[in-house]
Amino acid sequence: MARERDQLTAAAFLVLLLAGVIDGSPQLLDGGVNPPLVLPLLLPSVNSSRRHAAASHLLRRRHLQSHPNAHMRLYDDLLTNGYYTTRLYIGTPPQEFALIVDSGSTVTYVPCSSCDQCGNHQDPRFQPDLSSTYNPVKCHVACTCDTEKNQCIYERQYAEMSSSSGVLGEDIVSFGKESALMPQRAVFGCENSETGDLFSQHADGIMGLGRGQLSIMDQLVDKGIISDSFSLCYGGMNFGGGAMVLGGISSPSGMVFSRSNPVRSPYYNIELKEIHVAGKALRLDPRIFDRKHGTVLDSGTTYVYLPEHAFVAFRDAITSELHSLKKIRGPDPNYKDICFAGAGSDVSQLSKTFPNVDMVFGNGQKLSLSPENYLFQHSKVRGAYCLGVFQNGKDPTTLLGGIIVRNTLVMYDRQNERIGFWKTNCSELWGRLHISGAPSPAPSSFSDTNSTIDMSPALSPNGAQESVLPGQYQVGLITFDMSMNITYLNLMPHITELAKLIAHDLEIDPHQVHSMNITSEGNHTLIRWAIFPEESSKVIANTTVMGIISRLTEHRVRLPENFGGYQLVEWNVEPLSRRTWLQQHLVAIIVGTLVAAVSSFSALLIWYISRKRARSPGTYMPVDAPVAEQELQPL
Repeated sequence: MARERDQLTAAAFLVLLLAGVIDGSPQLLDGGVNPPLVLPLLLPSVNSSRRHAAASHLLRRRHLQSHPNAHMRLYDDLLTNGYYTTRLYIGTPPQEFALIVDSGSTVTYVPCSSCDQCGNHQDPRFQPDLSSTYNPVKCHVACTCDTEKNQCIYERQYAEMSSSSGVLGEDIVSFGKESALMPQRAVFGCENSETGDLFSQHADGIMGLGRGQLSIMDQLVDKGIISDSFSLCYGGMNFGGGAMVLGGISSPSGMVFSRSNPVRSPYYNIELKEIHVAGKALRLDPRIFDRKHGTVLDSGTTYVYLPEHAFVAFRDAITSELHSLKKIRGPDPNYKDICFAGAGSDVSQLSKTFPNVDMVFGNGQKLSLSPENYLFQHSKVRGAYCLGVFQNGKDPTTLLGGIIVRNTLVMYDRQNERIGFWKTNCSELWGRLHISGAPSPAPSSFSDTNSTIDMSPALSPNGAQESVLPGQYQVGLITFDMSMNITYLNLMPHITELAKLIAHDLEIDPHQVHSMNITSEGNHTLIRWAIFPEESSKVIANTTVMGIISRLTEHRVRLPENFGGYQLVEWNVEPLSRRTWLQQHLVAIIVGTLVAAVSSFSALLIWYISRKRARSPGTYMPVDAPVAEQELQPL
C-alpha cells in the first residue's frame, strides 16, 4: 500500500518520452495506429501513511498515464507522497487539474463546484457552467442513476477506507500543449463527496487506467485513437519523475514478459512463480503467488506486499546476507520497519552490500532487481536503508507496488495480454532518445504556465539536472504571482510569516523573498512576490533558478490550512542588468541630487531668517534710559 516517507529527494524533474525505445533508438511506434502519447507524472507532497489494509479487491493508489506523442511529465519521488500525478485539462475553455494516475481505478474524476464534502486541493474545482462543451450523462439502463433518474452517477471505495462519489459528465479532455493527441470527448466523474485520503490529499483527483468502460484507456482504445497498450517508467531511488505512454510501443531488445490474464483478475496481474535472493530460490510453494487475485502489479501502490509465508522467507533471506550491517529501528515508531545501517550513502554502490533479487515468471523468463527495487532510504539515519517489502496482512494476494519497478520500463500490453519489463535508467532515458523538439525534464507546468523565458534544463551524466540557460543566461530576479483563497484583511497580519514559509519550501534564504504588490480580489488576494539574489551574490545560480521554478510549478510550496489554497498565476525570470554604471545608479544620483538641493535650500532659508532677525529693532527702552556711548563712524 502507498505509504509516504519524509525522504524528499532533491529530485531531478525527469520527463521521459517513451514513444520509442529500442537500443537507444526512437523507432518504437506501432504501425497503422496513432503514435503513443507520452504523459508526465507529478508527485505532490502529501502526508499519507502506509495503509495496512491489504491490497484485496480494491487496489488503491495512483498510476501514471500516457498518450500518443504527448509529453506529459511525471513528478517527484514515489516515496515522497505515495502517488504520482499528471496534468489533465477538462472543458472549453480548459480547466486544469493535477490527477493521480492509477491503474487500479477505472474512473477519472475531479471535484465538482457543487461538492459539499470535498477537501481543499491543488486547483480550483471543476465548474460545468463555465464549459461550453460540458454535457451531463443522462440516465440509461447501463448506468446507476441518481434518485431523480436524471443523471448517471458513480461511486468508488478504496482499501484504505477512502471513497469518492458523484455524477458522470462528458466534456473535452486535453493532455497539454506538448501532446500530439488532439483533445477528445470523454466521460469523467464530477465529485460531490470524498472521504479519507481522497479528502485530505493535495492532488485534485484520480485518472483511472484500469480495465473498465469508464477508464480513459478503454475510452481512447474504443474510439480507435490509440492501440490497446500503455507504458510507465519511474525514476530511481535518488531521482523522481518519469513518464508514461498511452498507446503501443515496440518492445526494446531484452525486455522480459509475463502473461497477464484479464479473466484471472480485474487488475493487471503477472504469473510469478519464484523469488531468488542472492541466486538461491526461496523455499516456497509456487502456488503461494497465485492465490486470490494472484500477483497484481499496481504502480500506484508504493511498496511490495507478500503473503505471510513468502514475506517471512524473503525477510530472512535478505537478513542472512547482511552480516556486516547493523540492524536499527525504522524512522517511524508506528511501524516495525526492518532497517540496516552502515551501507553508505552512495546508492550506486548498494549492490556491493545488499543481495540482488530475481523474480521468475511462469514462462521461465527472469526479471533481475537491484537493491533500489526493494529498499527505501531511512529518513533519519544517513547511510541506512529499510526493506520496502511487507506482509500483506492476512490477504493472500501478492501486490507489487511502484518501488519494484523503479528504473524499469513497464509495458502494459493489454492487446496481447502480457506485461513487459525492461531495466533501464528512467531518469536518463529521455536524453538517449535524441528526439528533436523534445520537452525538457522540467515540470509540465513550464509550458502551461505563463512565463517570459524558455528554460530547458539538461540532464547531467548522473541523471541530475543541470541548468543550461540560453546564452549563459544570468538571472537577476524571479517574480511570481500567487492567487490565494484568503481575504486581504485576513492575510495582511501574516504576510511576513507567509514569506518565510515560501522561502522554506523553495529552499532559499527568507531575506531573498519580498512581497512587491498585494491586491484584494474579493475573497481572494493576488500577491506578486520577488526573489532576489543572496546578499553575497549579484545573480541567482541557474541550478537554483530551476529548482525554484520547478517547486513553484509543481505546487511544492505547502501552506498551512489557515492560508487557504493558492494558484500560481504567472512566473517571470529577469536577467542580470547589463546597464552602465551611470544607468544602474541614475535613480540614486537623482535622489541624492534632490536631497542635496533641498538641504542647501533649507540651510539658506535658515541663514536668511536668522540674519533678518538680527537686523530687526531691539527691545523698547524708555527715553531717559542710560545708553552706552557709541563712537561716531566716519561717513
